[in-house]
Amino acid sequence: MELTQIAFGGGCHWCTEAVFQSLLGVEKVEQGFVASVDDNTSFSEAVIVHFNSTKISLETLIEIHLHTHKSTSNHSMRTKYRSAIYTFSGEQMKIATAQLESFQFQFQNKLITQVLPFNKFKASREQIQNYYYSNTKKPFCERFINPKLQILIDTFSTYTNHNKLKHLKQ
Repeated sequence: MELTQIAFGGGCHWCTEAVFQSLLGVEKVEQGFVASVDDNTSFSEAVIVHFNSTKISLETLIEIHLHTHKSTSNHSMRTKYRSAIYTFSGEQMKIATAQLESFQFQFQNKLITQVLPFNKFKASREQIQNYYYSNTKKPFCERFINPKLQILIDTFSTYTNHNKLKHLKQ
């Protein structure tokens, strides 16, 4: 089985990592920092998602990403938390760009998520990788990550790994 990869940036990479780790068809999530090209060469918190495209589509992953971070909020921390889909091919770039346009109607405000070419990755230190599933009871996880995972349960339950999320109210 060959896996496809795509990278996502939005909010905290602990949150983004937990969201994608909770999905069926996602085989691996690398947490760290991604840089693109041109005006986006600075590293920003992000994850690389390795997924089986026969079990979950790129389009579904993009829709989930848009709904589990502030994809319409252009706040002052956007350099550290760039709202982006980092693509690994021209085909992915076309799909991601079309999906942003297609999903805009689901949001009251304009999506600010950028579609950017992936350039570089720097992994987080090992101690904070798999953060949520190593620390589900920590206040940060309960306050910031659990609501994002609840969105998965409420809106994208077909794609969620219910065994991983059984500790949340369903």
